[in-house]
Amino acid sequence: MNIKDIVNRDLVTLTNCEHEPIHIPGSIQTHGFLIGLDPDWKIDFCTANISSFVDLQHTDVLGKNFTTAFGSKAQEQILDYINKDKVQNVFPLEINLLEKLFQVSIHKSQDIYVLEAEPKFPDREKLADVYTQTIQFVTQMNNTTSLKDLCALVAEGTRKITGYDRVMIYRFDEQYNGEVFAEDCREDLEPFLGLHYPHTDIPPQARELYIKNQLRLIVDIDYQPVPIFTIDDKENKNLDLSLSILRSTSPIHVEYLKNMGVGATLTISLIHHDRLWGLIACHHYSKKNISPEIRLAAKLQGQFITSQIDIRQSNDENVNARKTSLALEELTSLELPLSEESLETIITAPQLLQICNASGVSISIKDKIYTHGLTPSDEQIVRLTAKINDRISDKTFATNKLSDYFPDMEQCSDFAGIIYHSLDSASHIIWYRPETISEINWGGDPEKAIIKDNTGLHPRNSFNIWKQIIKNQSNIWKQYEINAATHYAHSVHNHLMMIMLSEEEEKYRTQSEILKETNSELENINWISTHDLQEPLRKIQLITSKMLTELDVIPLDSVSNSLVRVSKSAGRMRILLEDILKYTRIKNTRDALQKVDLNEVLQATIIEMNEDITESNVVIESESLPEVYALNFLMRQLFSNIIQNSLKYASPDRFPVIKITASKDPELIGHLNKIYCHWVNFSDNGIGFEQQYAETIFKVFTRLHNQDQYTGSGIGLALCKKIMQTVGGNIQAVGKLGEGTEIKIYFPCDPKESLL
Repeated sequence: MNIKDIVNRDLVTLTNCEHEPIHIPGSIQTHGFLIGLDPDWKIDFCTANISSFVDLQHTDVLGKNFTTAFGSKAQEQILDYINKDKVQNVFPLEINLLEKLFQVSIHKSQDIYVLEAEPKFPDREKLADVYTQTIQFVTQMNNTTSLKDLCALVAEGTRKITGYDRVMIYRFDEQYNGEVFAEDCREDLEPFLGLHYPHTDIPPQARELYIKNQLRLIVDIDYQPVPIFTIDDKENKNLDLSLSILRSTSPIHVEYLKNMGVGATLTISLIHHDRLWGLIACHHYSKKNISPEIRLAAKLQGQFITSQIDIRQSNDENVNARKTSLALEELTSLELPLSEESLETIITAPQLLQICNASGVSISIKDKIYTHGLTPSDEQIVRLTAKINDRISDKTFATNKLSDYFPDMEQCSDFAGIIYHSLDSASHIIWYRPETISEINWGGDPEKAIIKDNTGLHPRNSFNIWKQIIKNQSNIWKQYEINAATHYAHSVHNHLMMIMLSEEEEKYRTQSEILKETNSELENINWISTHDLQEPLRKIQLITSKMLTELDVIPLDSVSNSLVRVSKSAGRMRILLEDILKYTRIKNTRDALQKVDLNEVLQATIIEMNEDITESNVVIESESLPEVYALNFLMRQLFSNIIQNSLKYASPDRFPVIKITASKDPELIGHLNKIYCHWVNFSDNGIGFEQQYAETIFKVFTRLHNQDQYTGSGIGLALCKKIMQTVGGNIQAVGKLGEGTEIKIYFPCDPKESLL
């Protein structure tokens, strides 16, 4: 039978250091021995140091049945222990092997049962002290609120229980760089609290082992690894020691600890949400071993931390989270109009920054950008969003270091970190944080964590404090801040959807009104074409027919009267056709509105109507009129029609007077569910009308009097209404029968909102 050792002697190099097979070192530490049993209870693996603990050599036991080497009673005890539900994970088996007491830890590696035996510890009487200290710790733990306070308490409690010279709570960041988050140590030792260590100090395969095996013990840094021997019956035969207590340590790690002056260590994994959150790292500056009971007590300290991480982090963030929640509640409760003007209210609300503790925010809607606080320029915002849309597929994106994603972006301290949310294909909201320059104290230069020489790789031997200045990044966004931003981004999106639906509803309502009015106009036009236009045509036809039949006998003066009547009928037809043409032209006007001085319009109108004004002896009194958004030629037609209407319906009992008044300065005027900026009022002392006809007089071809009393087509005030609709304004009339009429017109504030 050939026997060989399985020691891994491969040299660690730069190309394989991250893949060093530390789970199969082929050796163990010296404070115990190991044997491996195959499914038939044959001893397939054994360490060379078994003879240091019992009167056997490894060559004597390899290939033999366990019962032959250690007796059937020992085998029965081990079988009974293995078959008990998970007990072996708590306390090791106490067993007599060849008249010596051992504490044996047992685990399974593939199909091999691995037995690791250590001499029974004599200080079991100290368990009462450990129990008392644990009870005290739990009591004190309930008095802490923050995670940092809890970790400090665990460091102190672990040191009391284990007796190590230094106990550190080591916390990892997202890249597995470590920070000494809490510490308790001998007074004569230099503290490591607050120091940072690079991720290379604990390579990936070591982190994987820390997750598999939550307790790691090195009793003596100066130990000489004990080789494991096996029967040479397979090629590349090995033994996975991931769960081993005695497993030998990577030479690089041992050298690292020696460079720190450490003599012994205990490491307990802190696992949170299936991820290595941190470690309890215990250092002693001479040899040190602890009993399995104290190991368990120390392991419980780590579980105290991991069970409380979520709660304590919540407590740490609770105050700010409550402020964020309150700001979000206030923000979402704002009463906002269903128009884009509401974005002015949103962007200036202080709660918009408070919900995620940002320094600035921007909302881009189509081609318009609203900003508040410390933000990039509009041009930078456009460039930034274009890059995000090109490179980031998600609709949400958050980072505290924008330069990592877009190094070609111009570096700006005003927006080192952002939270971005797409609202739709052309809209988004972004919160900004400025650069926060920070200083990190590393335990040695992180760039020199590994040193290479002719013999391979070595850990750094200098742990002097090395300061690093961090730029181009902001404070990290907390998850509750990101959640609050996401929540409100959805609210803004919903609000924009409601605005769009409201605008569509208004559009359809307006179109419906226009369609209704157009149908009414068509009915009126149809009526005028079958009645008003046919009446003068019938008269012309009747008169001319009579003249033709009586041509030889009709007197000359009768011919003259008949021709006058024909001329009047033709004139009436011409006026009707001209007014209809004016009406349709106004309806199709689509020119851009512009500022119009109504004083100039009134002056030009009075000049044009000079003959009618003189003939009527009317007095026109006018105040200073404002500048409004309109079309000049339409305003002249509007003023002309209103004044002409007052002249037409002047009272025969008094001289006509027309007074024109107006708003002095722009003011928001609510009228008919719309907002206007200016009004102009025309009042006369004419015959007036009954108020019940205030809407009727603006309908096309509508007359309150018969044509014999007052001439005209009935289109004049309908033209006025159409003109005001075209410029986005409004018109209303107030009449008092026998006293006069007031015509009031309203003008819009913004031409973009005025066009129908």
